Amino acid sequence: MSQGQVFFEFTQVGQMMRVAAIDEATGIEVVVIAPVNAAKGHMERLAMAKLRKKLETTATAPLPTRGKLA
Repeated sequence: MSQGQVFFEFTQVGQMMRVAAIDEATGIEVVVIAPVNAAKGHMERLAMAKLRKKLETTATAPLPTRGKLA
């Protein structure tokens, strides 16, 4: 995982909270949905765990190759 900063964005949607975690270095974003009354720290930890997993799988995925033009 990169050593950059992670930004969190909280948006209330009805009785749910949409939490986005964005990795500064790569721009990769993940979103989790939690009850609006959940603790902010719990929501951040959940989003961070999902972001770490996404960054791990992105780092090990092969890069796409360029296609050929016909």
